[in-house]
Amino acid sequence: MKICVTGLRGIPGVMGGVETHCEELLPRIAATLVDTEIEVCCRAPYVDPAMTSFRGVALKALYCPTGRSSEAIISTLFSILYARTHGATAIHIHAVGPGLLAPLARLLGLKVLLTHHGADYEREKWGRGAKWMLRMGEKLGVQFANTVVCVSPSLTARMKERYPGRAEHVDFIPNGVSALPPCPQPDDVLLAEMGLQPGNYLCCVARLVPEKGIHYLIEAHARSGDPRTLVIAGAAKKSDRYAQKLAQMAGANVRFLGMVPRAQLGVLLRNASLFVLPSFHEGLPIAALEALASNCPVLLSDIQPNLDLGLPADCYFPVGDVGVLATRLSRRDSPRRAELPVEALMDWDEVAQRTAVRYREILSRSHQDSALKPAR
Repeated sequence: MKICVTGLRGIPGVMGGVETHCEELLPRIAATLVDTEIEVCCRAPYVDPAMTSFRGVALKALYCPTGRSSEAIISTLFSILYARTHGATAIHIHAVGPGLLAPLARLLGLKVLLTHHGADYEREKWGRGAKWMLRMGEKLGVQFANTVVCVSPSLTARMKERYPGRAEHVDFIPNGVSALPPCPQPDDVLLAEMGLQPGNYLCCVARLVPEKGIHYLIEAHARSGDPRTLVIAGAAKKSDRYAQKLAQMAGANVRFLGMVPRAQLGVLLRNASLFVLPSFHEGLPIAALEALASNCPVLLSDIQPNLDLGLPADCYFPVGDVGVLATRLSRRDSPRRAELPVEALMDWDEVAQRTAVRYREILSRSHQDSALKPAR
């Protein structure tokens, strides 16, 4: 049997939380379900079309337009049609925007697993029309998917409350956290090449988009007078206005590293004096999980997905509050190194095992179950 995966830009090495989630998760599922082919429908502009597999997962680069709000929907449409015409039994849709097309997938006879990574309609960058579409994507995705997986406990509870008729089909499986791959270079050599000193820099790992709050982190860092270098690891689209704005705001003590390979990211995290994530919006923050797994102190905005990690109060600050963040940085009162509560800590192997169970369930259901039947 075969499952196609859509909703992400692609793997491997593509920046983004959903992309990291899939890069870690899917090869592990493929190793578990040896009788099932898993194929990721990638967006051609983000991947190498010549790369047709990754760690046991098939890759197919499909056309999609870039830089438009319709990018994810068009990509998902092509992915569903590809899945239907290339022998797939089911399709795994990531994120609520692509969830808008779950009814089409069911109508075409595909079984659907939807992973809800967060309320994308809360992002400030979207206009009223786009937010409405994203809300509809959530509604249709939850109503028409055979199974819905949510990555945070608060999101799971919200979906069950909002769609009580689908509560039994909604499951909580968090993002995982595992040790980052080893770096071939010694830590001190790599850091020296980056112009950094161990324990003398702050680290933020995030895409350069407004909802990550990097603009007010840069402002707070400047206000604080903190002599430590602020290191920002993350990419942006070419000629992106927000990224250009960040570059203009940044002083000499701010370093933009672009997208950092995961082995090097491990070096950055375990040698940082503090990891800061000032996001306005998250699902369950993989970057924060990886910082914690690297034994790095963390300081996170107090949005609900970050609070879901259950860390001590001194690991949080009021989201968007430049003054409070500047004060925290000026005091250099880094939070103590926090351990994740057991219920929030799940490695990718366990996440893959739990998700593989959901794959088996939807693949084993009868042919009649794949007919288009929205729940009430």
